[in-house]
Amino acid sequence: MNELLKLLENDARLSPEALALMLDKEVGDIRAMIDEAERDGVIVGYHTMIDWDKTDREYVTAMIELKITPQRGRGYDHIARKIYNYPEVETLYLMSGGFDLAVFIKGRTMREVAFFVAEKLATLEDVVSTATHFVLRKYKDNNVIYGAAPVDERGTEF
Repeated sequence: MNELLKLLENDARLSPEALALMLDKEVGDIRAMIDEAERDGVIVGYHTMIDWDKTDREYVTAMIELKITPQRGRGYDHIARKIYNYPEVETLYLMSGGFDLAVFIKGRTMREVAFFVAEKLATLEDVVSTATHFVLRKYKDNNVIYGAAPVDERGTEF
């Protein structure tokens, strides 16, 4: 099963026929394994990655660090549920270290992101503080390299 999942994670467009050939299994077995993984919530979705910087769509991506005080008996899940239900929130992680939650959002402008943080996130009763970081350039995301990194051709000799 893990081999199948890894192949699908790298290319969700692989057909059951191609997967069967790659894994030396029957097509029906592959379909059954995929159905089971979807039913059990192991496969939670299929996603196309787009390099939006190569289009005319303008947006900014931000990561917002949240420090929170979870309420007794409700924990982190309660506040996380409130936050992930905002349509602006694309990704939400519980973190270890200097802050509790990492929220990733996209907005048309920095002002739009700042408004979301100030009006929606910072006003939640469990939120103690926020810190917003804007993504300046995406080099690699989900194991996909975005464009070739520029090569420094200046050399090391002076």
